[in-house]
Amino acid sequence: MHRFHGLYGVTDSQLQPDDRILIETVEQALMGGMKVLQYRDKSLDASKRLRQAGALKVLCRRYQALLIINDDVELALDVEADGVHLGQQDDTLANARQRLGDYALIGISCENSLEKARIAARDGASYLAFGKFFPSRTKPDAKNAELSILTEAQQLFDLPVVAIGGITLQNAASVIDAGADMVAVVNNLFATQNIRQRAHDFGALFGSNKTD
Repeated sequence: MHRFHGLYGVTDSQLQPDDRILIETVEQALMGGMKVLQYRDKSLDASKRLRQAGALKVLCRRYQALLIINDDVELALDVEADGVHLGQQDDTLANARQRLGDYALIGISCENSLEKARIAARDGASYLAFGKFFPSRTKPDAKNAELSILTEAQQLFDLPVVAIGGITLQNAASVIDAGADMVAVVNNLFATQNIRQRAHDFGALFGSNKTD
């Protein structure tokens, strides 16, 4: 789990509406030091999702970054992604583990609940995601979480902790100080003019841009 440290980018089909923009923007973030990418596309266009996820897998491998697929175990399997990220309403962790195998990374959205985190940890999650911590454009209706939940999760669980929800370069230090191993960012990364520099700046908040 040594690579779970730093910037965790999440794609957005509004910000990255076609293959070219998606690949260009993700590569800029990877060049800036992004360690983990989550491919998130809620459309029903299966061929597009397969094509894009496959291209992102090649790209992430080139930069030695991890590719996580949002809420689609079969797509993760098809493109040999590093793992999958599941929400509370998504596929079960047990089913994902059975399909993807022991070495797959399976992240669970725990929202603002240590109890959900406890269940996820018990069931074999690879990392725990909490949020939202700030107003979010991507998920405006997500439940609010207190910074203290990150500190408590670090004390209770021997798993990487990811913070998500409205995180910007200006407020990221507060979630890192509270205990986040990674910050998951959508708009404040992929909607910026200089994505490579922004990714680098996020990485710098963690004290180093080393891969461990």
